Amino acid sequence: MPLHVADITMFHAPASGGVRTYLEAKAGWLAASRPDVRYSLLVPDTGAVRTDAMHTLPAPPLPFSNGYRFPLRRKAWVDALVALKPDLIEAQDPYVTGWAAVEAADRLGVPAVAYYHSDLTRLIGSRVGHWADRGLNAYVAKLYRRFDRVLVPSRMMGEKLERLRVPNIVIQPLGVDLQRFHPMRRDAQLRQRLGIGDDTRLLIFAGRGSHEKKIPVLLQAMKLLGAQYQLLLVGSHMPKRVPGNVHVIDHFVPKDELVGMFAASDALVHAGDRETFGLIVLEAMASGLPVIGVDAGAVSELVTPDCGRLARADNAAAFADAVREVFANDPQAMGRNGRRRAETTYGWNGVMTQLMRQYETLTHRIAEEAPHVAATG
Repeated sequence: MPLHVADITMFHAPASGGVRTYLEAKAGWLAASRPDVRYSLLVPDTGAVRTDAMHTLPAPPLPFSNGYRFPLRRKAWVDALVALKPDLIEAQDPYVTGWAAVEAADRLGVPAVAYYHSDLTRLIGSRVGHWADRGLNAYVAKLYRRFDRVLVPSRMMGEKLERLRVPNIVIQPLGVDLQRFHPMRRDAQLRQRLGIGDDTRLLIFAGRGSHEKKIPVLLQAMKLLGAQYQLLLVGSHMPKRVPGNVHVIDHFVPKDELVGMFAASDALVHAGDRETFGLIVLEAMASGLPVIGVDAGAVSELVTPDCGRLARADNAAAFADAVREVFANDPQAMGRNGRRRAETTYGWNGVMTQLMRQYETLTHRIAEEAPHVAATG
């Protein structure tokens, strides 16, 4: 019998980030490489719709969330999963759909897998204050102890769950589309549109302009770096008042447009210290860019000294120094090294092959392997 895998998540919207990238890569890879595996995806939308792989249930929109919807009641989601009769269920978030995955798996007698993409405690604590940390940690522990396996994108995330005594943790990194993100995808007109010459260092950051991305650190660093360096900020909720050497595209930019911007830039800069993986860093590395990040969060697990530099967190002067150091030490070679690291460790084919081994172990298609938290190289 073919293996049937079902994913469930609320994190599926037009401007979604890493979760949707992961799910789309999985669906595409399975269709191309494992036609013996049936795939289903259950997500919220305006109504109930069912196609070959995509299934939706109605859920109200989440205000100010770029199109996300938030399921309120568990029963319909449990019933929908049970009706699909998968051999394995994977949940992508810790809310109603996460609990639905556990309950449906119990009813079907199949393994339940969770992918812990975001640090819920830190994410909410940064917005409402850390008075809620104890309760949030208890919530995370209660939910994720119910799963047969918990996938995490980085060593940092695995260690966080280990401290909460969550068992069965395995590092499962995200990957990158090595054909889409490539040095040859350069947008030859980008510098002309920005009004800067070829002798100017063009830095880029792409993502939401949210608090945890630490955009003010980048802006202060740009003041210190001066006109020889120019920064392009790409994404929604970016600041409107910026130094003269900063350019802003204040809206979501599709990946097929972003790849050209990356390949036409000289380096990626990322001052955020709370990344749980850093997919945008990996995409920049695949595009042949050196990366300047901070020595905090999971970005420090991606950026090695031969492909970029790490500065102290929340320190604009140190960040500016790290930028200067990259351009004083053959940034083109660092970019090539980053591309090579993406190719050897983070291509979707290798990542998905590793993921399928987890599935086949849990469904007894192959011999059981002991789950572990280990570095991915």
